[in-house]
Amino acid sequence: MNRWFSKLTCLLLLAAALPLTAQDLASYEKRVSVKTLPNGLTVIIWRRPEAPVFSFFTFVDAGSAQDPRNETGLAHMMEHMAFKGTPDIGTTDYAAEKPALEKVEQTYSAYEAERIKRVGQDPQKLAQLKGAWEQAIKDADKYVVQNQFGEIVESHGGVGVNAFTNYDETAYMYSMPSNMIELWAALESDRLMHPVMREFYKERNVVMEERRMRTDSRPTGRLVEQFLGTAFMANPYHRPTIGYASDLQSFSATDAAEFFKRHYVPSNMVIGLVGDLDPAQVFPIVEKYFAQLPTTPKPVELFTDEPAQNSVREVTLHDPSQPFYLEGYHRPSYLAPDDAVYDAISDILSNGRTSRLYRSMVRDKKIAAFAAGFSGWPGIKYGHLFAFYGVPLPGHTNEELQKAVHEEIDKLKTQDVTDEELQMFKTRTKADLIRGLASNEGLAQQLATYQTRYGDWRELFRYLDRVDKVTKADIRRVSNQVFTETNRTVGIIQTQTASSHAAPAASKGAEQQ
Repeated sequence: MNRWFSKLTCLLLLAAALPLTAQDLASYEKRVSVKTLPNGLTVIIWRRPEAPVFSFFTFVDAGSAQDPRNETGLAHMMEHMAFKGTPDIGTTDYAAEKPALEKVEQTYSAYEAERIKRVGQDPQKLAQLKGAWEQAIKDADKYVVQNQFGEIVESHGGVGVNAFTNYDETAYMYSMPSNMIELWAALESDRLMHPVMREFYKERNVVMEERRMRTDSRPTGRLVEQFLGTAFMANPYHRPTIGYASDLQSFSATDAAEFFKRHYVPSNMVIGLVGDLDPAQVFPIVEKYFAQLPTTPKPVELFTDEPAQNSVREVTLHDPSQPFYLEGYHRPSYLAPDDAVYDAISDILSNGRTSRLYRSMVRDKKIAAFAAGFSGWPGIKYGHLFAFYGVPLPGHTNEELQKAVHEEIDKLKTQDVTDEELQMFKTRTKADLIRGLASNEGLAQQLATYQTRYGDWRELFRYLDRVDKVTKADIRRVSNQVFTETNRTVGIIQTQTASSHAAPAASKGAEQQ
């Protein structure tokens, strides 16, 4: 009975998804309007009149991979600064606040110059300079109106005010009533044109505390940072999004302003708008406010391709916590022709209780509390990783998990996946797309993301064509290409007890960290 119900559910989902591929894109294009302003900003509107609300998603094509050398964490700081206001919002008197903020930078520069001296640092002078900087901060803080930007949005019906930063991008979003579209345009364009690095060092301290909580105080956080630093030796993904502690202690509001000026330009941003919006009325409003942003060329991306890995690399963290197993394999960026094949492998290995890793390691062998394999880590823009991880149950070891993972990898290399597994992947992918289109917020994000990454929002739907073309032979071919010993990086948390301090032997040919 359960199996029959499962098959029926799959058929219903597939039926619901069929129009996405069988129907011509013209039916969707009727709802979508795209306009690129003369300054390079692209705005996409999907008209959805079911409710008098709209959501937006501003996609900035700059994440921590764009952090300058010695300034890791700077892209993430933009997220914190975005809600601090402008010369008109967040201050009682910007005319007085501006020189006060300039003095903060002047005193900080003097303090930092003494602090970083490797030879001849004068402790007394350092204390005096630090005191002058801290006093300048207090003087500037007198003009701050806390949380005024968010309060304006929320007092006009806005909800979900948020932002995020990852390796590939930074994004901003919230939702408002449709009749507030001009207020939204005024607020968003103002904080893009006139950012103020207000309370910068206070927020820098907040980020430092985030690092202590999420990385330094968590065994898995420390492992992941060291793992990525080992797996990537040249590619910018080897640097943490949160930033290294020494960088967080040194970069300035001036550095942040320079980063903003370089990356937060119209040609480097896409805005998705979804809701009860008439493009004929909205585009003139968008042009009125956002066309004021100065025309600047899109920043040239300079990055190093990760060299081919030629040996197993291993990171072992000894800690009095539960064991943890992680391994990753290099794969090309999201633009690779086989990108959908990696998605198929991830789905078959890890999607739900019928997935291979769950059935093998959690249900049948009962050696893991959780196990999964997934693609797209830690970003997708550049060459990245297909990773596996698991948490051993009490009485079981990382070595058992490693063996079980490799058994599943060998099956992918030597045996075709079943017809049912391949069809379930395709069905779930289509169903997931449908669910992603259900909310204004999710659709705005998808539109902006695909427009940025592919240069055309329509790739959101064309992706399904690539999914449909994935074959069993593709899965075997890609598995044999990628899941090789010399392409492997392993990360382990080895539980350390009072009587156990010896490190486990590294894998043959491993680079012990």
